[in-house]
Amino acid sequence: MGEKVVATRAELADRQLYRRKLHTCLDVLGRMIREDRFDRPRAVMGLEIELNLADEQGLPAMNNAQVLSAIGSSDFQTELGRFNIEVNITPHRLCGHVFEELREEIDTGLRYADRQAAEAGARIVMVGILPTLEHAHTGLDAMSHNQRYSLLSDQILAARGEDIALDIEGVEHLQLESITMVAEAAATSLQLHLQVTPQRFSSVWNAAQAICGPQLALGANSPFLFGRELWRETRPVLFQQACDTRTAELKAQGVRPITWFGERWVDSAYDLFEENLRYFPALLPICDDEDPMKVLASGGAPRLAEMRLHNGTIYRWNRPVYDIAGGVAHLRVENRALPAGPTVADTLANAAFYYGLVRVLAEQPRPIWTRLPFERADENFQQGARYGIDAVFQWPRSGRAGRGGGLQTVSAVDLVLNELLPMAYQGLDEWGVEPADRDRYLGIIEQRCLRRTNGASWQTATFHRLREQYGMDRPAALATMTRRYAELMRGGEPVHTWPVG
Repeated sequence: MGEKVVATRAELADRQLYRRKLHTCLDVLGRMIREDRFDRPRAVMGLEIELNLADEQGLPAMNNAQVLSAIGSSDFQTELGRFNIEVNITPHRLCGHVFEELREEIDTGLRYADRQAAEAGARIVMVGILPTLEHAHTGLDAMSHNQRYSLLSDQILAARGEDIALDIEGVEHLQLESITMVAEAAATSLQLHLQVTPQRFSSVWNAAQAICGPQLALGANSPFLFGRELWRETRPVLFQQACDTRTAELKAQGVRPITWFGERWVDSAYDLFEENLRYFPALLPICDDEDPMKVLASGGAPRLAEMRLHNGTIYRWNRPVYDIAGGVAHLRVENRALPAGPTVADTLANAAFYYGLVRVLAEQPRPIWTRLPFERADENFQQGARYGIDAVFQWPRSGRAGRGGGLQTVSAVDLVLNELLPMAYQGLDEWGVEPADRDRYLGIIEQRCLRRTNGASWQTATFHRLREQYGMDRPAALATMTRRYAELMRGGEPVHTWPVG
């Protein structure tokens, strides 16, 4: 979302030209896939981590411009809210001691950034939703100074023609009649990238979709929003409602939301980009001067800028990515389901589980997506978000074939311990990850299951203990819990080891 955009309101009106350019981009993409115009197979992974800023009291710090200036590194970039920043991690080969190398790199970078942020009056907090964030922190004045954000906000409101409302029923009920798009900035994510060939794209994407529910169950870390305890991972429902371009009437007609799990398994990356064009009007219809047909005919790699910009305004939990590196085009699957944090070790454990598991699931002789109906995968995603480590899923029984048949009801913990975690071990072995890295980070996943503890369960348990044992009111308990969370986060030990309170 942070890509620089320069446009006037008049340019945004030329939707017909933009639509024609999108069709051209899609035609070129299809030809590139058929002619295998993509980078050779490489096991390359990348991470992006969105971060919150808080002051010493644990309250939101609305000064990301000053923090980024103090950090002075292009690895750290602006995000939608003034209380957010993002760090982009250099792509790594998925083999050897990659997770320990990433731990050292990320930990060193975040500790430096936190020291520099402190000079600007803020500290970095790696959490899905900052527990002390209030509705008052998300007005338009809290939006970062980036033209794309203001244009996108204007376009979402124009598409709706009415105010954006929140209505989230969880442990408690949150209703707000009017919010800005900045409310979406409350949700900070971990984005996991995996470069794939066109031939493998659909298998990896389908596998990633199938495991979104277990991912959220294990990694839930966003139980509070605007002072209310809601879902264990509130980000998905917040994203969908805060970025919704549909009126009530359009929802009733079945118009698809731009924050979307999807509705089917796919056969190609082309399917997803074609769905983008077919279902979603452009929010930022800004045309590039490239003629992608000419670039392709000359042997070059076209930017396909309109297609990429359009794709960037559709918030799939597993997003297709077309990109160019070193003058060569490639495809990636971007997994966006997980929240940030709680620690670097927890973040890398989530990554290790994901990369190991998708490797095995994408290569199964009877793939998971032939045995799990897509609507059940969507329901599992909702269950994982709502209930976290206590979620219960519908999952195919081992050894049973046939689409939609042989499903069982199984707890998230049992599913991970008995079926998914062994696959993740196997997958990391197949990637060539060193056993010591494999065992350390997947061991964190195992301990979360055995102790039934993740970021969300720690936050809620600590909040309720502060309320019940120490008589704190809600704001004080949330602020105290946030300060304790930040202290333990900086200590670096994974969340399953954290004492409650």
